Amino acid sequence: MDKLLRWRALVGGRALTGVVDGPDGAVRIRCDAPAGTIQAITAILPWEMGKDGRAFLNGYQTWTYCPECGKRDKIRGLAHVPKPLLDKYAFDRYGDYHFVDYPNKRGLFHGFSWCYFRRGERFCLIASLDERPGYTIFRYDANRGLLAIERDCAGVEHPGGTLHAFDLYVAEGTETEVFDGWFAAMGVKPRTGKKLAGYSSWYNRYQDITQEAISSDLAGCKTLLSPGDLFQVDDGWEPQVGDWLEPDSAKFPRGMKSVAEEIHDAGFLAGLWLAPFVCETDSNLYREHPDWLLKVNGQPWKCGGNWSGFYALDIDLPAVRDYLRGVFDRVLDQWGFDLVKLDFLYGAAPFGKKTESRAGRMIRAMELLREWCGDKLILGCGVPVMPAFGLVDYCRVSCDVGLDWDDVWYMRLLHRERVSTKQAIGNTIFRRQLNGRAWLSDPDVFFLREENLRLTAEQKRKLAQVNALLGGVLLTSDDPAGYSPTAREQYRALRELSRAENIHVDTKRGLCVTYTIGGREFRLSLA
Repeated sequence: MDKLLRWRALVGGRALTGVVDGPDGAVRIRCDAPAGTIQAITAILPWEMGKDGRAFLNGYQTWTYCPECGKRDKIRGLAHVPKPLLDKYAFDRYGDYHFVDYPNKRGLFHGFSWCYFRRGERFCLIASLDERPGYTIFRYDANRGLLAIERDCAGVEHPGGTLHAFDLYVAEGTETEVFDGWFAAMGVKPRTGKKLAGYSSWYNRYQDITQEAISSDLAGCKTLLSPGDLFQVDDGWEPQVGDWLEPDSAKFPRGMKSVAEEIHDAGFLAGLWLAPFVCETDSNLYREHPDWLLKVNGQPWKCGGNWSGFYALDIDLPAVRDYLRGVFDRVLDQWGFDLVKLDFLYGAAPFGKKTESRAGRMIRAMELLREWCGDKLILGCGVPVMPAFGLVDYCRVSCDVGLDWDDVWYMRLLHRERVSTKQAIGNTIFRRQLNGRAWLSDPDVFFLREENLRLTAEQKRKLAQVNALLGGVLLTSDDPAGYSPTAREQYRALRELSRAENIHVDTKRGLCVTYTIGGREFRLSLA
């Protein structure tokens, strides 16, 4: 690369500048800076994407929709949403809207931690090697041909001495070359290479689960799933979000230990859903421990409108950490679950503080989860992406799928993290490089059932095949007891497809996936 990267840091009122000529490989920009508050750390790299070029800038958290973009595309924020709706439902709290500006103009994009520019099969990757000092935010202006890079660390106090301005990896080559090189430079490897298949209770029953319903679905799964597959009990088992030490006694009168034992007796891994860093307003935790809530400008920080509205817990409080440590001890050690799906994790770190960046706080939260869970399996969800690298075993790479293709029209006007089968497929495709490098990717569930569903046969096929080829987790929310012989055969074909090798997303002949099974090559169109 023959381009100049010009950087500037403003620390304690002093401006520091420099130039990196033709950055290539690991680029660690360091400078000696005075003690004081960091006002800004920025850099500029000229980059023309060309008329036929494509750009990808990674979205803030796992649900954030982030497809490849052309020069005339744009990313829409929430400026069009009326303030009363934002205040009531906190749509601006699911993503980066409260701390990143959205110009809402064609040719202007932004993303976190890594981006790439692609012409045909040639990639140029610009990626962060270390987010702890602050998220690396990329802003691309396709109209001017400029990539602006900034550290999200304004307000952090620098003690004086060496300042880590940027830690970047810059490379050009094939997709495999640049992404293998980036992960090697970070020293990040997946915690497991074992793919997961199985069942989740969410997308059929949602919160309407009981001990009897779970037992019924478990019996159906025994007719089709394989020994060692995952049977995951999702949201709805707890009395309220935030109250995790006992189940809803009306729904699960025999307790969760008996649920885990029943799952194990069926030959499956037992999984349980939690959202550890948040609590809803109807919870006992919210009523009894208002001092546990994260305060911003003296007020509790609302994270979104799910359930009865939910708020962030303050992980800096020893009482909060003690409570959560006790929760995981009960779920994993006393009840005996093998895997926890940990959701809404972005709630741990909406802000940083004087001694720690927003990203540093998120990484610390993920490290706490890893410590509390020990060697048990973690499936991360709703989490800023790079802070979870190497710390979770499996991780969502998309928003939730829906029971239809792209929700109703007014929901399509909302945030980038909304429920959408269409957008979930897109993220699975465009974050495909994480699977087998950062973790094994969870593209969310697929469906084969006919009832309680509004997807067409072709939409179901596309979702299921993309999940099988580009994910490391292959879950359904169907009750297999209701499958027809045709659906059972389709399921067995998907399990075989998930074992495909030499998988490659081909962009030369229209978006498609090529792969081999048993030495034979196949091609799946994604257009």
